[in-house]
Formats: sequence, C-alpha cells, structure tokens
Amino acid sequence: MSTIVTDEVLEAEEPVVEDDEGDDAEVASSSVRRSISVSPKWFAANLLPPALGIGAFLLLWALLAPRVNTSLGALPGPAEVLDAGRELWNEYRASQADEAAFYAAQEVRNVDLAAAGQPLQDFQFSGPPTFLDQIWTSLRTVALGFGIGVVVAVPLGLLSGLSVLFKRAINPLVQIFKPVSPLAWLPIVTMVISATVTSSDPLLPKSFIISALVVTLNSLWPTLINTAVGAASVDPDLLNVAEVLRLGWWTRLRKIVLPSALPYIFTGMRLSLGVGWMVLIAAEMLAQNPGLGKFVWDEFQNGSSRSLSRIMFAVVVIGVIGFLLDRLMGLAESYVGRKRLAR
Repeated sequence: MSTIVTDEVLEAEEPVVEDDEGDDAEVASSSVRRSISVSPKWFAANLLPPALGIGAFLLLWALLAPRVNTSLGALPGPAEVLDAGRELWNEYRASQADEAAFYAAQEVRNVDLAAAGQPLQDFQFSGPPTFLDQIWTSLRTVALGFGIGVVVAVPLGLLSGLSVLFKRAINPLVQIFKPVSPLAWLPIVTMVISATVTSSDPLLPKSFIISALVVTLNSLWPTLINTAVGAASVDPDLLNVAEVLRLGWWTRLRKIVLPSALPYIFTGMRLSLGVGWMVLIAAEMLAQNPGLGKFVWDEFQNGSSRSLSRIMFAVVVIGVIGFLLDRLMGLAESYVGRKRLAR
C-alpha cells in the first residue's frame, strides 16, 4: 500500500545516533503509525475522485440509455454491456474447447494411421477468430507499426535537431504528410503491398502488413517532431565541453544528445502509440483486416439484437487497452530515466 512520509517522520528518523535497539524500534514504530495515519487521506485525494467520476458516468449511462432508441432497440446500459463481455468470454472458452477436441481427435486418428503405416494428418484448426483473438491481432499489428515508426522517426528526428540544413530539407515533407488521414493512406498502402508481396505463402499476411504500415505512416510524426525538439534543446555548454574534449560524433550523440533528448523522445513515443492505436481501429474497419476494428464492423453489419451491446463492450475494451498502452510507455520512460540517473 502506498504511503506518504511526512516531515515529522523524517525528523523522527534522523536523531537515531545511539546504538540502542529499543530506541530504534520505538522510532520505527512511530514512523509507521504516522505514515499509516496519512494513507487514508492520500487514497481519498487520489482514488476517490476518479471513483466518483466513473460511478457518476455509469449512473447517468444506466439512467439515460433506455431513453435512446435505435434500429436495434434501446441503447444498452452498463449491465447489458457487461453481459456481452461475459458472452464473448464464453465464446472464447467454447472455441478453446473445440480446438482442444479437434487436436485430440486428430491425435487419435494419427495413432490409427501410424499403426496402419499411412501418412499422418497435420491439419490446423480453422474456427472463426474470437474476440480475444482479435485483440491479440490488433496488439501485434500496432506493435509492429509502432516499432517501425520509432526506428524511422528517432534517427530522422536526431538529424533534424542537430543539423539546421537537414531540418530545412525535411520540414516541408513533415508538414505535408503529417495531416494526411489514415483513410487516404490505406488504398495506397494496399495497392503497393498487393503488388509487392506476391508469394502465395508470405511470412506475414498481407492484411497484417497493410494495417501495420498504415499505423507507421500516421504515428511516426509525433516521435520525429519531439525527438527533433529534444536534440535541438541540448544545453550549449555541454556541446562546448564536447568540443573541448574533442569527442567524436557518435560519442557526442550517445553521451550528450541522447540522454538530454530522452524525455522528449518518450513523450513523442507515447503520443505516437496513442495515435497508432486509434488509426489501427479505423484501418481495420475500412479494409476489413483482422482485428478489433473488423470485429466492430462485423457486429454492425450483423445487426442482431446483441450487436449493439457487443460493439459498446468492444469500444470500452479499445479505450482500456489504449490507456494501458500509455501507462506501459510511461513505466518504460520512468525505468529508463532511473537507469540514466543511476549512471
């Protein structure tokens, strides 16, 4: 449990200079009591407001949802959306059971075939993807697209921040391509990948590559711009010291520029990851590529009585995943920052 250590606790810990176990224990006990007494205030200040906000939102949702009528009936409330989530989980469990039964039956057949000296079967289960399968597909796609974007954006951003001429050369391209919608990139990427990947059994599915590249083209700009700003904001005194020490270009970049620009780079990466996640859902919906976007579109086209609640549950899951991805990137930034300060 998180606690807040007050000045009083610190003052109680400092005077311990005598080698007396009893006094040490008394001071430690006093510190624990005071820190614990502060903990409820901390939780009330940090956890109570968001809990109240979420509770108020759920209450308004539950009250207003029945008043909104759609072509598929009344708008689902929180309870109906939660039921849809349970239904999707049950479908996943049923699919897992079917897959296990399929491979078990194939194993039994292979035993008989092996006894008869015939070739063994090696069929793959081909059931429809479940909701969790779509989540995993979207996560892998955004990871690939975001990774490619970082690999491209960080070096270009560093060069742009360190070289005025390179910045002037690349800035018009950044300003032109940065506002382009992912829906405009999608047909271009689709045609290029379809013409390039001609193998009947490619290493990665074409739809996967298309979605990942659309994510890359729309998510690399925040990282590129923030990296350029960070590289250009390095303290001139540090660069002067590097000149005096006659450090090489690579050493200067690794020892001075990168550590100074790291907070900017991570800020750009967090923005890029958020943009990439949003772009991916839109690309999957439009191109009908596997993933959460396709799941939402298929449910919309299905038009059953449960489709709306399943769509709304998917929307909640998309938002939660986006939040968790941002938190994950924040933890990575904190970890790298601590490692940098420890050196």
